[in-house]
Amino acid sequence: MNLRVVIAGAGLGGLTAAIALIRRGINVVVCERTAAFSSVGAGIQLGPNATRVLQSLGLEHLLQPVVSEPESKEVRLWSTGEAWTLFDLGEDCRSRFDAPYWMVHRGDLHDVLVRELERLAPGALRVDAPAVSVSQTETSAKLHLANDIVTGDVVIAADGVHSVLRDVLSASPAARFTGLMAWRGLAPTDRLPDDLRRSVGTNWVGPGAHVITYPVRGGELMNFVGVVENSDWTSESWSEAGTREECAADFAGWHPLVHAIINAIDVPYRWALVERDPVDQWVDGRCAMLGDACHATLPFLAQGAGMAIEDGVVLAACLANENAPSAALARYAALRKPRTDAVIAGSSGNTGRFHNPDLARPETARSYIATQWEPEKVRLRYDWLFEYDATTVANGG
Repeated sequence: MNLRVVIAGAGLGGLTAAIALIRRGINVVVCERTAAFSSVGAGIQLGPNATRVLQSLGLEHLLQPVVSEPESKEVRLWSTGEAWTLFDLGEDCRSRFDAPYWMVHRGDLHDVLVRELERLAPGALRVDAPAVSVSQTETSAKLHLANDIVTGDVVIAADGVHSVLRDVLSASPAARFTGLMAWRGLAPTDRLPDDLRRSVGTNWVGPGAHVITYPVRGGELMNFVGVVENSDWTSESWSEAGTREECAADFAGWHPLVHAIINAIDVPYRWALVERDPVDQWVDGRCAMLGDACHATLPFLAQGAGMAIEDGVVLAACLANENAPSAALARYAALRKPRTDAVIAGSSGNTGRFHNPDLARPETARSYIATQWEPEKVRLRYDWLFEYDATTVANGG
């Protein structure tokens, strides 16, 4: 195809879109504002809905050395450490959804995507190329950079939650601080007690706070995310460093195993959790948004990265199947928006479930956990996420 797509942003969604487009014979230029990539962020979870996309793009063999495929996911009580198994994430997950559940360091996944893009299309990735605006005519679209203009048939704004291009294409939703603050960090597993070295994902739940832990980098590291109610912290940056002592103080009285993880983290980082309504209009003619630029979500369904990855492959299919770029983008938005709106709503709805006051006392906590995380309810909350097949949805699958 002669189509040329210009993508602003080399995050997970932008890179997935670029690889999917190239594999469909479409020319791509990706413009990234940073001059050099670093191993930013920490762990992310990828459900079968996301991993089947990565498999479809031929990336499984590249990702196997860096992902962890856990045996199960469990809930543990903040005070006693009692555990309840939620669901099998190993063979049962592959059997039911025909794809694995992976846990991976964001930087490791990003590195694989960058290397694959450069292998498929050397020179397609431009760094130190910050986007400032877009413009279009009836026959082309232009991405305006700080010192250049890149012309294509389509421009995709994949420039993240703090998108520069969003206001050009649509009205940015107001940000609302949730009153929640998250700690994140990575603990080498060889510093942890044996009970924490298991290949499981764990949700520690308690009154006013919860902790999520899971292995990444093939089990070498344990990812830690601790969410607490704190209306005073309003910085949304992922690079605000705190101290182990500050983090531990926010989980005073929690089980010693939680503190064992905190004590093993070199540097914990913190950021405020911000809620945004879905963007109403994703598309303007030959320009469209993708990923966090148009559907940033709270992390309580572990679907932020998955939604961006799904966007990428659906966008590529729509552009390959439609003759008119504007029609292709309109179809992409129509297919994706109901899905991402539902994820945003579901993620917001999970907040109270993790922090319920009934979790304060073991006798009420046991009953609450048995009710809220009984197997059928868990399936209702997650199966619809995992069953979605972004590789076929644009073809009516």
